[in-house]
Amino acid sequence: MSFGKRAIVALVAGLLIATATVSTGNAAAKPAATSVRFGIQDEATRFVVELSAAVGFHIFTLPDPYRVVIDMSEVAWRLPSETADTGNGIVSGFRYSLFRPGTTRIVLDVTKPVRVKRSFLLPPSDKQGHRFVLDLEPVTTATFDDEARLAAIATPEFRPDIPLAAIATPEFRPDIPVVKPPAPAGDAPHVGRRVVVIDPGHGGVDPGAIGSGGTREKAVALAAALEIKEQLEATGRYKAVLTRDRDTFVRLRDRVAMAREAGADLFISIHADSIGSSKVNGASVYTLSKDASDKEAAKLAAKENKADIIAGVNLAHENPEVTDILISLAQSESINEGARFANMLIGELRRATSTLQKSHRSAGFAVLMAPDVPSVLVEMGYLSNPTEEKNLKSKAHRRKMAAAVVKAVDSYFAHHDQLSRS
Repeated sequence: MSFGKRAIVALVAGLLIATATVSTGNAAAKPAATSVRFGIQDEATRFVVELSAAVGFHIFTLPDPYRVVIDMSEVAWRLPSETADTGNGIVSGFRYSLFRPGTTRIVLDVTKPVRVKRSFLLPPSDKQGHRFVLDLEPVTTATFDDEARLAAIATPEFRPDIPLAAIATPEFRPDIPVVKPPAPAGDAPHVGRRVVVIDPGHGGVDPGAIGSGGTREKAVALAAALEIKEQLEATGRYKAVLTRDRDTFVRLRDRVAMAREAGADLFISIHADSIGSSKVNGASVYTLSKDASDKEAAKLAAKENKADIIAGVNLAHENPEVTDILISLAQSESINEGARFANMLIGELRRATSTLQKSHRSAGFAVLMAPDVPSVLVEMGYLSNPTEEKNLKSKAHRRKMAAAVVKAVDSYFAHHDQLSRS
């Protein structure tokens, strides 16, 4: 058996171990990851995670940039406070977080093409507990491409929450209308309420922008989204749905799918930017357009659309023309309605906080591409500005911004109600 085929077999074996070791019933306490370490032997780099119990795992590699992704059963991270996120050998760094309920994702950034030489679990021995061990070795670009392609075909995505037979689920098709099932009886209190989907940007292994003081975009976006949800539902007029309610990763297309499946009347994605200058500050609102309104909008959209790549999502099977298809399918009415709401929102934000001089911009943001839901992306400010970073960490400031969002939502639907009566 060739070494490349042995690597594929190792990946499949890892998936089978995952299936065997993850309980489908009520699990006890999650396994804990208590330390990580790297070792070097010749050209190979070893990555070890100390664990309190056995876990299942699935490994794959990604190019542009080169990364190794480890999906394992959900673990509680209890690493010593002095643990650095830097690597060793051919690993330049690593990051980890909850990828979805039941799955922890670890992403290793590597400096060159690599292959998985070995991956296995060691049982407890002497004074050591369970250990996950991964050995990586450098390969040529051609070898990397060939083995990554074979691995993508041979191994399905790791899903510890479902049986293997159920993995082959249909892809989200934005061109197919969502058929909404009848609401269950328990959902009766929401009857007559407008549905507003609030999307806290980034999350999990994707921190988003990093502020001058170390504040992570994913944290302030979630805090702001939770405040907006609370204020919207307090009016009694809206059902607010979050695309995530904790620090977990959600793919861009899944955020769009959630909005459509929820029957959203409005979609609001919450973000905070960071740039090279510490002087720039102010909120802004973005809407969908195939042609960016300016270079800054195009640059921001390109950065935001790479969120899935940062989090280690394999986009090999994505249609490269999906952006053009989605935008061409998007009803002009939805885009126009998104722009109408954006203008109302900017007016309210100007009363609550500072805004950019050119505060309404547009570009091809993937997260705004639901063809039948008016959508906007709100940049609450710049984490690279120390004053604005402090404001975005302030609950009082976030409460004021949330109130502005609620007023704009009220104005938007009041306009619709007026049109329907005329």
